[in-house]
Amino acid sequence: MTPDRPAPEAPEPLAPVLEAVRAAGLRTVSLDLTGVRDKSAFMDRCARALELPAWFGRNWDALADCLTDLGWAPAAPGRLLVVTGWQGYAEAAPQEWIIAQEVFTDAVEYARERGTGLEIVLALGTRA
Repeated sequence: MTPDRPAPEAPEPLAPVLEAVRAAGLRTVSLDLTGVRDKSAFMDRCARALELPAWFGRNWDALADCLTDLGWAPAAPGRLLVVTGWQGYAEAAPQEWIIAQEVFTDAVEYARERGTGLEIVLALGTRA
């Protein structure tokens, strides 16, 4: 009989990508939406994962403001936000998920236009 030990963690499917991004000097942030079913939980998860400032108003405009004006965040030459576990939220609140995607898309386009370096990836797996 073997002693009780925690099961080894499964290999991180995005680990090579995240390592390459970090090696390039970019900051990576994981946003795990597993268990999120409504806007309130989505905003809370964003606030925690992204370490949003205290003035973050937990609404779509405030999220858009935070993602397009990163003056509150530590300086970085660029950022990669990996969103995982989003499928349940997309299914439970499809209209909210459409808005979330629009906020993400607009933030990425804004960053690209200004060369401020923000990319957002929606991962199909549950881990980042």
